[in-house]
Amino acid sequence: MRIVTCALLVFYGTTALALDLKPPSSAELCGDCHRAIFDGWKRSAHATAMESRLFQDALKGAETDFGVQARKNCLACHAPVAVLMGDLELSRKVSWEGVTCDYCHSIQEVTTTGGNPKAKVEFTLVKSGPSKDLFSPAHGTRFSPLHTSSLACITCHEYSNSQGFQVLATYSEWKNSTYGKGELGCQTCHMYRIEGDVVDPRVKRSATLTLNLHEIPGGHSIPQLNKAIKADLSTTREGDQLRVVVKLTNRGAGHYVPTGSPLRQLILELRADSLAGPHFSEQRIYRRTVEDRSGALLNREDLVFIKGARLVKDTRLAPNETKTEMFSFPIPRGTQARVRASLYYYYSPLATTEAQQKVTFLELTRLVQ
Repeated sequence: MRIVTCALLVFYGTTALALDLKPPSSAELCGDCHRAIFDGWKRSAHATAMESRLFQDALKGAETDFGVQARKNCLACHAPVAVLMGDLELSRKVSWEGVTCDYCHSIQEVTTTGGNPKAKVEFTLVKSGPSKDLFSPAHGTRFSPLHTSSLACITCHEYSNSQGFQVLATYSEWKNSTYGKGELGCQTCHMYRIEGDVVDPRVKRSATLTLNLHEIPGGHSIPQLNKAIKADLSTTREGDQLRVVVKLTNRGAGHYVPTGSPLRQLILELRADSLAGPHFSEQRIYRRTVEDRSGALLNREDLVFIKGARLVKDTRLAPNETKTEMFSFPIPRGTQARVRASLYYYYSPLATTEAQQKVTFLELTRLVQ
């Protein structure tokens, strides 16, 4: 009797849930059944794409300087459901959920002709995804080859502004690399398979115990950064000079590092601290430098996206590229020195705290006699 009662509760519960689904639905509602997926997504940059304080500051600046069209352009990727539903005032909860469940799983196709890539999105009770032979008591399911390819990511990771400047080029960076030519797609690194239940066992038992990682780690993930960048440190003596060589290799990212916003930077800081007293420090910065049509350098996130017109310099690490940096310090032989190479991933100059602005993900040290 107890088993029958539980089964009826599950049946009526999922039936009620199906009736509650009014696409586009809140991710909270999706999480009722897809608990493990929801928990991972909640920790992702996709989930905070709209409510991020850095984005909010950039959005305010863009709207103040360029009006409502700039707002719409920004929200197209940071709150795509809001744009598709005409909710530019963000009155609906789902509009605040960033790149939310019902957006990605409602994409039907992507076109790449005629300007920036565009997604065809249909909010229905049939959800598209990368898995075959799935059944849900709450909604229909559809296998979508698109969701197994990098094209699923292109609409927000490839963008040219009205000046014709390619602000975001992550997809084309990948496409032109050995990763793209070898068809190792975005999901290979950012949505790999992990242990977990696609559907909460309390709702539906399943023999499938793996799912795609919806945390989608990227530049904010220290383990992901360490997978991408390899560093080697060596020292030699030449007379009264201490020579230091640091080699940086982009060994694990199928795109440039850093990628995305032109204001992101990879920073190498090299310190040589002589135990006798003198201290030395130098930096190498890997980034894109962008200017507007008048030749003014742009150092604000919203201005780069809207007014960026020319690439002045690009010092980033391409996929599989190694950069060799050489330093020399006046520390004579016989004087002990501690050499430290630190790598920082720098996010945005709009951040109000250092923790929001950059993260240290790799350090190499050596004591030199």
